[in-house]
Amino acid sequence: MVRNHPQYQTIPQLENGDKLTRYEFERRYNATPNIRKAELIEGIVYIAPNAVRFRSHAEPHGWITGWVGTYVAATPCVSSGVKTTVRLDWDNEFQPDIILLIDQAAGGQAIISEDDYIEGAPELVVEIVASSVAIDLHAKKQAYRRNGVKEYIVWQVLEQKLTWFYLEQGEYLELEPDADGIIRSLIFPGLWLAVTELLAGNKQAVVNVLQTGLQSPEHGAFVQQLAQGSNS
Repeated sequence: MVRNHPQYQTIPQLENGDKLTRYEFERRYNATPNIRKAELIEGIVYIAPNAVRFRSHAEPHGWITGWVGTYVAATPCVSSGVKTTVRLDWDNEFQPDIILLIDQAAGGQAIISEDDYIEGAPELVVEIVASSVAIDLHAKKQAYRRNGVKEYIVWQVLEQKLTWFYLEQGEYLELEPDADGIIRSLIFPGLWLAVTELLAGNKQAVVNVLQTGLQSPEHGAFVQQLAQGSNS
């Protein structure tokens, strides 16, 4: 019996702080079933705690998920996902809180791999964090920027702040709310967010503003554009 044959080799457990390739990260991650969430950020493994706090993460996550889901329901050829694996590049594999992407057939920049993971950059990513010290505003932000995520939303729950970045000439700039406290996506016409109302916990006002965006001429034109792209 040859003990060094692959079938007898034990796959090492995934450990926080490991420096790995994406291939080795996935191999160890799959062999460590007790881990709820782990990400590879610039080649370093970050393992999230299994416990999730309600008011600082789970509840705001639910609010944003509903907002994005309403947009997707009204916008054919656009898809969203929660905590899905995104293979950004060979050193970065994330599980963003929420992603929004244009289907590849309609001109989207990311693809769905044969093993059902996202490869490449979704058009929009949302991360919900406790505060500005979170890695989402530092190393992850730079990886998203470098790989071409066109819009990146970070909600710092404890600091009552939401920042919406957009990519221009390889750099992230901030989208500013208008006089009514509304931010309008540049990539997804009609995706309007009443930031002031969201931070105040007024969910109905957030829904009302989004519905107004979905009825706007620019959203109608975007839907037609996507349909034409998917049929070409």
